[in-house]
Amino acid sequence: MRMKEMVRRTGVHERLLRYYEQQGLLTPDRLPSGYRIYGESDVETVRRIRCLLAAGLPTALIAQVLPCIRADDEHLVPTCPDLLAQLRRESERITRAIEDLQASRAILHTIIAAAPSGGPGTLRPPQPAAAEAS
Repeated sequence: MRMKEMVRRTGVHERLLRYYEQQGLLTPDRLPSGYRIYGESDVETVRRIRCLLAAGLPTALIAQVLPCIRADDEHLVPTCPDLLAQLRRESERITRAIEDLQASRAILHTIIAAAPSGGPGTLRPPQPAAAEAS
């Protein structure tokens, strides 16, 4: 299938399909004219890429993971022994990032709660010091 059909089937924009190809995630065949030709398996590959991106994996890691997973009903199942350790490390990285974001949100909530009330969403600017009388 050509690019437009691939876009229609996957819901992924042409630019992203080209990006996936640049990252080594997708390897469509090429016609002598240079046009990309995608197979049925490419549709599934794009779905896997989207799933792994949604899980928070960077494309460099996805390139390593794709050859080591298979689909089992609705789930992706790892098939390479080293993959689990890598995925666990990535899960820990994501957990740390979430914890950092939660700490940042708590700080923002503290700052917002300390704001003087002047109406919703408004902060009063600091008042200039009164001019000294001469």
